Order: sequence, then C-alpha cells, then structure tokens
Amino acid sequence: MAKKILYIEDDLEIGTWVSACLTECGYDITWVKSGDEAINYAEQIDLVISDVMLPGLDGFTVGQRLKMKFPETPVMMLSARTAVEDKLQGLSFADDYVTKPFHIDELHARVEVLLRRFGKSSQQMIKLHHLDVFINESRIINTCNNDEIILTGKQHKIFFYLLDNLNQILTKEQIFEAVWGEQYIEGDKTLMVHIRYIREKIEQNPSEPVVIETIRGIGYRIKQ
Repeated sequence: MAKKILYIEDDLEIGTWVSACLTECGYDITWVKSGDEAINYAEQIDLVISDVMLPGLDGFTVGQRLKMKFPETPVMMLSARTAVEDKLQGLSFADDYVTKPFHIDELHARVEVLLRRFGKSSQQMIKLHHLDVFINESRIINTCNNDEIILTGKQHKIFFYLLDNLNQILTKEQIFEAVWGEQYIEGDKTLMVHIRYIREKIEQNPSEPVVIETIRGIGYRIKQ
C-alpha cells in the first residue's frame, strides 16, 4: 500500500511539481494549500511535508500543532529561509528541514529516511554497512550524507548481480558471463577495473572495501 503524505504548499508551480514527482515515486499525496486546511487531513497520514511561508497559519505553527497531536508522524519542513535561526526553530519540533531550492531525488531520499526512522517504509531495502539499497528502485543511498550513489552501465549490472546473490561467492567467470554475455577469458582485467570503479563510489575507504569482498583466486561477494 502506498504511503500517505500530507503536503502543505501554497505556491501552485512548486506544489504541482513536487506532488507530481512524489506521486510518480509511488506515494499517495494529499496536497493542501493552507495550514488551516491541514489539520482536517492529518488522520492516517504517514508523513507531513510543509512549506514555512503559508497563508493564514504559518508552517512552523502548523508543524508544531500536527507534531503535538500526532507525535508518531514524521514532519518535514521545506523553506527558502536558510538562516540558522529559522533552521533551529524548525528543527525544535520537526524531524527534518530542507531548504529551497532542492533536487527531487534528495527530497525523495529524505522522505524515505524519515519513513524508515518511524517504521513506516514499505520499500524492500537492504542495509549494507553505510549503504541503504532500495531493491524496487535500484537505488543506493549513502547513509553518512544521504546522497544517492549513481552507478552507470556495467557498474550497475555488476553490483545488482552480486546483490541478487547476496552472501554467495561468485566466480569471475559467472559475473563476466552474466553481465557481458560473453565467455570470460583468463587474465582479462575488465571485471577487476569495473569493480575498482564501483568501490570508488560505494566504499568509504576503497583500499579497504567492506561492501564488495574479494575472494582471492575465486571472485567476489557482497556479504550482509
């Protein structure tokens, strides 16, 4: 079942964009344009996203009231106000504070972080050390900074092939033939080079990898 998000935003252009993008990400969005309306829609909501500058009740007031009434529902504030004082005010009650402009992928990642923190996420997710891997979307999030890690082409295929065989040792021949669709030739360094590039993106210390293990003389493994 899609997670339900109450989205409070009076700017039609921003509201249309964000609600459409989050709907495309698989969420059930209820979009209201004022804080006064919000309380009427807050029952059975999994997460609240609210702008700060709203007509009538401002976002801080709305967020505080919703958090007091529904303490188990995460609240995220969106604002163009970047002053430290504003952030501190928001974070005195809210669970996250995102400044505008923002990238929709960052917003999506932060939404998932809050849903997981409050035990509301429905996505299939595997935790690998400092990585959260969302299987349904083939997305990798570095939990140290909440950044998405982008693997391209063969890197993506190698990583998720290893993940499909979690905790299993795969030979170089198996991986090469599955990813390239060709027979592996002994001594070919292509796979090794791609593994190095992947580690540079996903490992905290590529010289001492913990996500993708090298099994000497055999191949590689992702071990949970």
